[in-house]
Amino acid sequence: MAGGAAVVGAPSLAAGDPQAVIVGAGVFGTWTAIHLQRAGWKVLLVDAWGPAHARASSGGESRMTRASYGADEIYSRMARDSLPEWRALSARAELPLFHAVGVLFLFGAMDAYVRNTIEVHRRLGLATRLFERAEIGRRFPQFDLHGVELGLFEPAFGALMARRAVQTLVSEFVAAGGAYRQARILPPTGHAGPLERLALAGGETLSADRFVFACGPWLAKLFPALLGRRIFPTRQEVFFLAPPAGDRSFSPAAFPGWADFNDGDIFYGFPDLEGRGVKIAHDRHGPPIDPDIVDRLPSAEALAEARDYAARRFPALAGARLNESRVCQYENSANGDLLIDWHPDHPDTLLVGAGSGHGFKHGPAVGACAARLLLDRDARPEPRFAMAAKAERQDRRVH
Repeated sequence: MAGGAAVVGAPSLAAGDPQAVIVGAGVFGTWTAIHLQRAGWKVLLVDAWGPAHARASSGGESRMTRASYGADEIYSRMARDSLPEWRALSARAELPLFHAVGVLFLFGAMDAYVRNTIEVHRRLGLATRLFERAEIGRRFPQFDLHGVELGLFEPAFGALMARRAVQTLVSEFVAAGGAYRQARILPPTGHAGPLERLALAGGETLSADRFVFACGPWLAKLFPALLGRRIFPTRQEVFFLAPPAGDRSFSPAAFPGWADFNDGDIFYGFPDLEGRGVKIAHDRHGPPIDPDIVDRLPSAEALAEARDYAARRFPALAGARLNESRVCQYENSANGDLLIDWHPDHPDTLLVGAGSGHGFKHGPAVGACAARLLLDRDARPEPRFAMAAKAERQDRRVH
């Protein structure tokens, strides 16, 4: 199977309606489809533009997989449990989908986040190491460690090639008998009770026993009354800077994925993966956006900010040229927790989302969690992922 190949000529479903229609062929929707397929369900996966398309939160080149979450053990566990699935998918693909470069977190001092992460990782059996500043400098001299006193290094984790991974998953899903269709779903009508069917833009309808909406920033547009003030799509800008010609010090063999807590103003990035450049991103919520109409041109201000940070933290990248840039989006809940719960008015409809900023790595675990709710109607949502926990005022707690 060609890693990252587009889905072409996807077969139609056999006679009879699917047991589940999943709207959104991103990381959450596709892993949910995979888990349901493994359980023997007949599934139709639908996306308006294609798996991990350019405007999707699952699009783009790379996403971090890491298990450092302070006291939020639920996410550390999900990252740990998802990693074997990512490794196996990468091993099956023609091109690597997971780069085991490790992840280094930088801190200005020992604090509760560091102590809690260490304790959680000890309980989970993760091989995370605490590095003093001198050790970081010996291992990774690319960093200027001004303001850094210690680091947490996760050797088992690293970078996922996002777009290619999702496209590979969809290809495997179709090859195993699943159905994929490119179509635009219209917002469900406002009646209470089971949906039973979805309307397409061309006038056709899709029927199923269960429906899953895992469509990222479009969740709030399809269900504006319920989610319009609970899902917050924000503009995010990412830059790839060219390392010096012939310099291998930022290659995956020599440089990790990293996140700099930077006194609470977090930056993160990756080594020069597959020759794209050194990725640098500012992990803060940008201005609100509409995913259908947002301008995808990068701003001069954000580029200058990334360059200023790079020059400060990575002296060899001072004055580096821009290789590529990308404008994408987060779509977070108020506090950063995921959403995996039934629609309160439609008992056959599961909502899965609010994952941007940290959700991609959890795709396999999210899919398993969603599939459990679909397969066992006695199962209950994780309280932190429940609709009842979703507030209307942003107060980010998950990092």
